[in-house]
Amino acid sequence: MSRRHDMPSQHLDIRQGNGLKELNDRYREIFRQIVDSYLTTGEPVGSRNLSRQLPMTLSPASVRNVMSDLEALGLIYAPHISAGRIPTQSGLRLFVDGLLEVGDLQDKEREQIEKQLSGRERGSARVMSEVLDEAGDMLSGLSRCAGVVLTEKQVSRIKHIEFVSLDAKRALLVLVDEDGSVENRVLGLPEGLPQQALAEATNYLNSRLRGTTLEEARHRIETELEASQAELDSLTAKVVRSGLAQWSGGRDDNRSLIVKGQSRLLDDLKAMEDLDRVRLLFQDLESKKGLVHLLELAEKAEGVRIFIGSENHLFSLSGSSLIVAPFKDQERKIVGVLGVIGPTRLNYARIIPMVDYTAKLVSRVLA
Repeated sequence: MSRRHDMPSQHLDIRQGNGLKELNDRYREIFRQIVDSYLTTGEPVGSRNLSRQLPMTLSPASVRNVMSDLEALGLIYAPHISAGRIPTQSGLRLFVDGLLEVGDLQDKEREQIEKQLSGRERGSARVMSEVLDEAGDMLSGLSRCAGVVLTEKQVSRIKHIEFVSLDAKRALLVLVDEDGSVENRVLGLPEGLPQQALAEATNYLNSRLRGTTLEEARHRIETELEASQAELDSLTAKVVRSGLAQWSGGRDDNRSLIVKGQSRLLDDLKAMEDLDRVRLLFQDLESKKGLVHLLELAEKAEGVRIFIGSENHLFSLSGSSLIVAPFKDQERKIVGVLGVIGPTRLNYARIIPMVDYTAKLVSRVLA
């Protein structure tokens, strides 16, 4: 019988990046096998089965000793009495950060992604919307989970802007783009605004902004107003600024959230608690404000980001994972994120490169 490895748990802080380095090869291999088994089957694994799977010769008793230490470290736990062990969320995080071997996409998957997203005419906001919609569908189909995409609402180049009076305190702001799409916003008006001010604001914007994007329009008008080059009184200038802000980040609904394939999360349920978890995840997805906030965090970093379970408050009850990556526009500016939401036992090694490649391909299509 192998001797139990003596490693006091207080010497290993799993929150630190060197946690796995302090585990010897035996501990790392047993931990890897437990996580791999869980990600494949979703079921606990016991010491007897583990001892047969290991590349080294260890008795079930020796494996149990190691499992006891791993449990004391908070890396694995028994979901039921007399059951085997599965990784905790902390254990999954340690595995993903330190032991996961991320491979390349299969040629078939790469070809499917390229076929579905490439070959489109560029520059149209409508095409961009279709590309992002297809990206969400495709990620859901390949991963068998839910695909998510978050981006700023896109409008093509401006054709016409108009302020229409509703009453003394409100106006309707109408934006028509070159694709023929029309959007409306109700705008509050400053007190004492002259009757002719809305017509002046309409004429001022249309004379300068036709054919520009919203970002270009905002920058151009702000530059003029700050340099006092605009022939507008202060109240009319305030209306102009307020109007542009409606589409330039001044509203919470300036973000477009796409969630695809939620029903696929029901395909692989193994127990009633799985169904309860998916119900909670559906509630999480309905809470769009929380999901948008989480995805916005991912926009601030380069490359793939992974959120596991209770690491984020949004998924603290459903125990779900989110794998996302940012995508960029033709100016190499990050304009959104896309990815996959599913149970914590996602196939991380397969889905991480899938999300990464899709984000890079979407960036190329939008460039």
